[in-house]
Amino acid sequence: MSQFLLKVLVSALVVAGASELARRYSVIGALLASLPLTSILAMIWLWRDGEPAAKIADFSATIFWLVLPSLLLFISMPLMLRAGFGFWPSLGAGCALTVFGYAIGLYALRLWAQG
Repeated sequence: MSQFLLKVLVSALVVAGASELARRYSVIGALLASLPLTSILAMIWLWRDGEPAAKIADFSATIFWLVLPSLLLFISMPLMLRAGFGFWPSLGAGCALTVFGYAIGLYALRLWAQG
């Protein structure tokens, strides 16, 4: 249980650090937030838990394909905010588009895996 709590603490500190940096220095905060920190931490935790390299490689490759639809959030949200939509509608629409993109991406991955 203590290893789980360590994972939670380190992960929470990284996210909190990124948001605090973004408040003070938007470019540095954005740089930190743009790093695939969740993915990096997950791969570190998998490696520390003794998972085989092949599993970590599969995980990493799948992340690559799922990053593409996640970009829909970062395209739609600034466009909507600049067009005068509120924060919550912009975030909601961006999340909905991302979920839709994930559905298409996962479907495409299944088709590709069936070859």
